Amino acid sequence: MSTGVESSPVVAEASHPAAPGWPWYSVRVKPKFERVVVQSLASKGLATFLPLYKERRRWSDRVKVVELPLFPGYVFCSLDVQQRLPVLQTPGVLHFVSFDGEPAPVDPLEIRSLQRAASSGAPLAPWPYLREGQRVVVARGPMRGLSGILLKVRDEFRLIISVTLLQRSVAVEIDREAVRPA
Repeated sequence: MSTGVESSPVVAEASHPAAPGWPWYSVRVKPKFERVVVQSLASKGLATFLPLYKERRRWSDRVKVVELPLFPGYVFCSLDVQQRLPVLQTPGVLHFVSFDGEPAPVDPLEIRSLQRAASSGAPLAPWPYLREGQRVVVARGPMRGLSGILLKVRDEFRLIISVTLLQRSVAVEIDREAVRPA
């Protein structure tokens, strides 16, 4: 049973630095195989990245801090995509994240941001992917249970509540941490 995220820094397991020019790819792996796959790929000389965070877990007899993947079921690997067979033959690997049958590279800015955040020592934790315009539900606070559309105005988040019959809407400022996807 989880008691929440502990405020401790994120840890990252990484192997060799990425070869210059090779993009990073997201590799889908079997549940709880992230570390095994990273170690196997590193032993093959491939650059890998597995961002981890610390969470405090409570059992009936003790509390323990465990390291968990920020993206369960995924690891990042930098390689020449034409040479992907050794990755696909690694035990625990399911497939590359692909579009139209071709492995899709991770945006270089996003992977650099993740690596920088992971090495910063700042606490990180998984978060539901929320985008502007998405329908959300307020999970806590005085507006708990309300649903609406998430809107960002000048670095502040607002919940848009609409009355369809009247074709009118109102915006209320909301703490981004209080909402979850509907």
